[in-house]
Amino acid sequence: MKKYKAVIYDIDGTVLNTLNMNMYPLMKIIKEELNEDWTFEEVLKFAAYPGMKVMEELNIKDKEKTYARWVQYVNEYEEGATLYEGFEDVFSKSEEAGIIQAIVSAKTKAQYQIDMGQKGLDKYMKATILAEDTDKHKPDPTPLLECLKKLQLQPDEVIYIGDAKSDELASKNAHIDFGYAKWGNVAQEEMKDATIVLEKPLDLLQLI
Repeated sequence: MKKYKAVIYDIDGTVLNTLNMNMYPLMKIIKEELNEDWTFEEVLKFAAYPGMKVMEELNIKDKEKTYARWVQYVNEYEEGATLYEGFEDVFSKSEEAGIIQAIVSAKTKAQYQIDMGQKGLDKYMKATILAEDTDKHKPDPTPLLECLKKLQLQPDEVIYIGDAKSDELASKNAHIDFGYAKWGNVAQEEMKDATIVLEKPLDLLQLI
C-alpha cells in the first residue's frame, strides 16, 4: 500500500454518522415547504448531496432561508452526530505515525464546531476547508486544492477519504487518490475510480 504524507477526510458519512440527524429534519422541512409526507427511505436519496443542492432538487423557493432552517433543525436534533467506531484509534495512531490529517467538507464552520470541535476531534486536524472557505464545492476540486495549498503538499502526497460520488469526483478532478468509505454510502453508488475500498474505519490504519 502506498504511503501518504497526509490523509484528508470528508465528515458526514465518513467520520461521523449524521444520517438520522440530517434526514429526519429534512422530512420536517419537506412537510413545511411542500406540504408532502416523505418517508425516511425516500429522503435517503439526498443523503450524499450538499445542502444547497438538496434545496435545488426540491425546487424550494427561498433556498438560503430554508437551508438555514434545516441547519437549525439538524443542530437541535437530540441524538446528534456520532463518531463511527474506530476513528479515535485511527486519528491518534495516524498522528503518532506522523501522518498529517485534515478535513474537506461542505459543512459550515458553525456545524463543524458542533460536530467536531465540541467532541475534541479538531485537535487532530492540521487544516480544515469548510463551506465558507471556497466559492466552489465538491465535485469541483477547488476545496481539495485549497487544502493542498494550506498543507503545502502535492496531489500525489495525499489521499481523500469519502463516502459519496461527489467525493470521488472531487478527488479525480484534483488528481489525488480516493479512499472509498464504504460504511457511509447509503446510496450504494458505484465508485469505479476509488484507489482503495475501505470496509470499516479501522481499515484506514493500513495507510500508516
